[in-house]
Amino acid sequence: MLKKLKKLYIQEQFNPKILGLFINPFYFARKGLYQDVSILILHLKGKLLDVGCGTRPYENMCNVDEYIGLEVDDEGNRNHSFADIFYDGKNDDTRADVDKVRKYIDNIDGFKKVTIIKRKINWGLANSIIDGVTNIINKYKKVIVLEDDLVTSIHFLRFMNESLDMYEKDNQVASIHGYIYPIEGLPDTFFIKGADCWGWATWKRAWDIFEPNGQKILDELKSRRLEKEADFNNSYGFTQMLKDQIKGKNNSWAVRWHMSAFLRDMLTLYPGKSYVQNIGNDDSGTHCSASDIFRVELSMRNNSNRLELVENSDNRKKMEIFFHSINGTFIQKLKTRIKRFIK
Repeated sequence: MLKKLKKLYIQEQFNPKILGLFINPFYFARKGLYQDVSILILHLKGKLLDVGCGTRPYENMCNVDEYIGLEVDDEGNRNHSFADIFYDGKNDDTRADVDKVRKYIDNIDGFKKVTIIKRKINWGLANSIIDGVTNIINKYKKVIVLEDDLVTSIHFLRFMNESLDMYEKDNQVASIHGYIYPIEGLPDTFFIKGADCWGWATWKRAWDIFEPNGQKILDELKSRRLEKEADFNNSYGFTQMLKDQIKGKNNSWAVRWHMSAFLRDMLTLYPGKSYVQNIGNDDSGTHCSASDIFRVELSMRNNSNRLELVENSDNRKKMEIFFHSINGTFIQKLKTRIKRFIK
């Protein structure tokens, strides 16, 4: 009901009818603008760049080859979000770099409220993420998660917030993901079974299914004979990563999050073009090695149209092909570097 009212309210702001006379203080201006746009848009062809697109109210009116909405990154696009920032205690190997990050964090603004949680000791990757996400999600019932080596598109927050609202009541959806691999020919958005970790968002109802016990996950995976599917048709070693986590060879919370969602047939929404760039792959990141195979161009458009709740098998296959293509390069480096995970 609330979503229908919200949709009606937005419609009355840009294409006002009789109701707009009472709820839209700019009724006559917006009515005239809509009429003018309706006439002009008939002459537009090819690619259309809508600068200052906001919620893209005129997109469905466009009969063009491609619509690109460009929004300005200003305080108005961020001041409805709360930023809760956790930074871990210092590790002797990264003391100088940690000080630089902390100095930057201490001066972050542009959000409705910024809360900084400082760890006195080094908790390590998994403990920090799991505890941080759990605390925030218990407080707000949903969360958007970014680590300090991720750079985002100006549309990242809008995509995340709109998608969180759109799929909040859909129990089959586990999370929203901001990063997608450099793969050509993907649709604007699509679903893949499981979960991911480079700029993501979820709800309390989904995070509640997170299983921290890696051995329990592995036992269920084996009993249901799902290792091959979980590994994207043996193209990526998620199962081996899970086994290594159990043995203490890595400290990956992400593989447990992925497997927890996968075993419950839950979906993650991906963009066709990435809203996130991982700059930790320049060898400066603690848990990533030097490589440019994950480098992407950030999306300069916002796409958050609702989809049917099914996994896109064609795009899953494209991800398998991508994973196979990197097996001889990045994976071996990752296996070596993953040993450096903070315990």
